[in-house]
Amino acid sequence: MGAVVADDGPSGVKAPDGGWGWAVLFGCFIITGFSYAFPKAVSVFFKELIREFGIGYSDTAWISSILLAMLYGTGPLCSVCVNRFGCRPVMLVGGLFASMGMVIASFCTSIVQIYLTAGVITGLGLALNFQPSLIMLNRYFDKRRPLANGLSAAGSPVFLCALSPLGQILQHEYGWRGGFLILGGMLLNCCVCGALMRPLEPPKKSEATKEPAEKKVKKKLLDFSVFKDGGFVIYTLAASIMVLGLFVPPVFVVSYAKDLGYQDTKAAFLLTILGFIDIFARPICGMVAGLKWVRPRCVYLFSFAMIFNGFTDLMGSMSVDYAGLVVFCIFFGISYGMVGALQFEVLMAIVGTQKFSSAIGLVLLAEAMAVLIGPPSAGKLLDATGRYMFVFIIAGIEVTTSALVLALGNFFCIKKKSEEPHTKEEAAEREELNKSEDKTPEDAKVDSIEVEQFLKDEPEKNGEVVTNPETCV
Repeated sequence: MGAVVADDGPSGVKAPDGGWGWAVLFGCFIITGFSYAFPKAVSVFFKELIREFGIGYSDTAWISSILLAMLYGTGPLCSVCVNRFGCRPVMLVGGLFASMGMVIASFCTSIVQIYLTAGVITGLGLALNFQPSLIMLNRYFDKRRPLANGLSAAGSPVFLCALSPLGQILQHEYGWRGGFLILGGMLLNCCVCGALMRPLEPPKKSEATKEPAEKKVKKKLLDFSVFKDGGFVIYTLAASIMVLGLFVPPVFVVSYAKDLGYQDTKAAFLLTILGFIDIFARPICGMVAGLKWVRPRCVYLFSFAMIFNGFTDLMGSMSVDYAGLVVFCIFFGISYGMVGALQFEVLMAIVGTQKFSSAIGLVLLAEAMAVLIGPPSAGKLLDATGRYMFVFIIAGIEVTTSALVLALGNFFCIKKKSEEPHTKEEAAEREELNKSEDKTPEDAKVDSIEVEQFLKDEPEKNGEVVTNPETCV
C-alpha cells in the first residue's frame, strides 16, 4: 500500500465538478445505499434466526445495532486509514471485509458468531467504504456539491426499498444461510465502487517546482485541530442531539399502527410511503441548496429541515387513525430527506476540504453514542408509559432543540468564522482561484510559494485523474 498515491486533496487543484466526478457520484450513491439500508434489510431474516437458534427478538436486534455502531463508531479509525493510505485502497479493503463478513456468517452455528461476522466484520467493511466515498465526493465537486450530496444521499431510501423485498425473496427461496451468502456476494460491488475513486493530482509541473512540493509538511493522521473551530464544535453538538430523536419515529411507526389495530401489511406500507417520498426529497433539496442565494445560507436551511422534522414528530404524536399516520409519513419523508441531503454538505462548508476527512470521523463517533442511546431509551419510555404519543413528543423535542443549537450557534459563532479561511493553504487557493478568473497566472500574486511557482509555469487546470500503474483499474 505504500506505493499507492495518497489522495489527500492536494492544494491548488480545482474540483472538476463533472467528468469522472459523475462516476464517483455513482459509486457514492451505491455505497450510501448499502451503508444505511443494509442494517435495516438484514432484519427480514430475524424470524428464521430466532427459530434456528432458539433466541428472542431482542437478541437478533443486536445484529442491526452492531452494524450501525460500527458504521458510526469507527469514524476516527477510517479517518486515520484514509489520511495514511488514501480513499481508494481503504474502500477496496472495506468491500472485501463487508463481503467476507456475510459469507462467513452463512456458516455460523451460534448467534454470537453472527454478531462477530455479520455485525462487526461487515459493519467495519461498510464503514471503510462510506466515509471515504463522501471524502472523494467532496474533492470532485465544488459548485455542484449540494446537488451531488443530495443525489448520493438518495441511495439510502432507494436501496431500502430494493433490499427489503429482495431479502424476503432470498429468505423464502434459499433460507437465511443462502440469503446471507448471496448478500455477501452483492457487497463485493463495494470494491467496484472503490475502484471508481481515482485520486486527483495537480497538473504536471516542471522540475523547478517539484522541490517545494516535496518539502510539504506531512499530513496528520487524525487532525484534532478541528475542535478549535467553534463552528465544528457547535455542529457536532447539534448533530449528536439530533440523532437522539431522528431515527426513533421510523423505528416505532409500524408498531404504532399495529397498536391502533391495523394489519401487519398495512402497517408496514407506512415505511414504503416514507421511503418513496424520501427518494425524491433528497435530490430536490440538493438542487435547492445549490442555488446562488441559498448556498451561503445552507446552515439555516439545515436548521429549518430539523425544525420541520421535529414539528412533524410533534404533530404525529396526535395521530389516532391510519390516515393520520399516512400524512405523518409523507411530511416526515420530506423533512427526513432534507436532513439527509444537507447534513454532510453543511459539515463540508464549515470545516473545508483539507480537514473534512478528520472532521467526519470525529462527528460520526459522537453520533454513534447518540445512536446507541436514542431508540433504546425511547423503548424504555414506551414500556413505562404504554403510549406512543410520548415517544414521538420526546423525539420531536430533541430534533427541534438541535435545530435551535445549530441556528443560534451559527448566528453568533459560525458566521463570523466562515468569513475567514480555515488554513493558509485554503487562503492561498481561494485567492488563486478568484484572481485566475480575471487575470493571467503571471499577474496573480499568492503568498504560497508552491502555488506561485506553479502559476508561473502554466495556467490553472482542473484536477486530473491519477492513472499510474499503482492506481489504475
